[in-house]
Amino acid sequence: MFTGLVQSVGQLQHLSQYQLKITCPTIQDPVLAGIELGDSIAVDGVCLTVEQILTRGFIAAASPETLAKSTLGKVSENGKVNLETSLRVGSKIGGHFVTGHVDGTGQLESAEQTGDAWEICFRGISPKVARYIVHKGSIAVNGISLTVADCSNTGDWFQSAVIPLTYAETNLHCLQPGDLVNLEGDVLGKYVEKFTRYGLNTDANAAAETTMEILGRERTNVKDEVDIDPSLTFLAEHGYL
Repeated sequence: MFTGLVQSVGQLQHLSQYQLKITCPTIQDPVLAGIELGDSIAVDGVCLTVEQILTRGFIAAASPETLAKSTLGKVSENGKVNLETSLRVGSKIGGHFVTGHVDGTGQLESAEQTGDAWEICFRGISPKVARYIVHKGSIAVNGISLTVADCSNTGDWFQSAVIPLTYAETNLHCLQPGDLVNLEGDVLGKYVEKFTRYGLNTDANAAAETTMEILGRERTNVKDEVDIDPSLTFLAEHGYL
């Protein structure tokens, strides 16, 4: 689990088809502080596992699925990638919950500086992530937690306002129109979608009816006529019990 607050920008090299080497700017880089084998590190928003620790970086493997669903297989040699270590208990959560499981990709359309911010637009959004893009919602772009300032009804286009610090300290400033970026929708939206979908499922309704029958029997068997908590009845009617 990550928060979308990039800690460093490293360079990526392809040691083999599935093995990646990530080099940090310095040996004092915050990403390397306390790093251990097996740690999870987000590389351009993709959760990778540290398999070997180097003086100024680490080596990780990327599965065929990861390379197919993300931009990691397309990053040029020594290309810039955003880095973030996993969230630790007690750490500040300044962005939003990011899992490091990329939903799809999109393309940079434009990046224009307006006043004290950069207005960045993306198009060609993968349908698997477009449905989670909503006005004022959260979106992870190359592992960066951003707020959707504007978007189309279908989510295939959206715009974010980025402060100068974020623009300069991430690889956003390296992007050119047409470049691909990794996108991950807000995990909360995914759970809401599932609960909504399966809340109308026959099995779920059947389970609710069964629960109501049990509650009914309990009501009948209560000799002192104590009523069942109305809140429990409401939850059962709506498939939550």
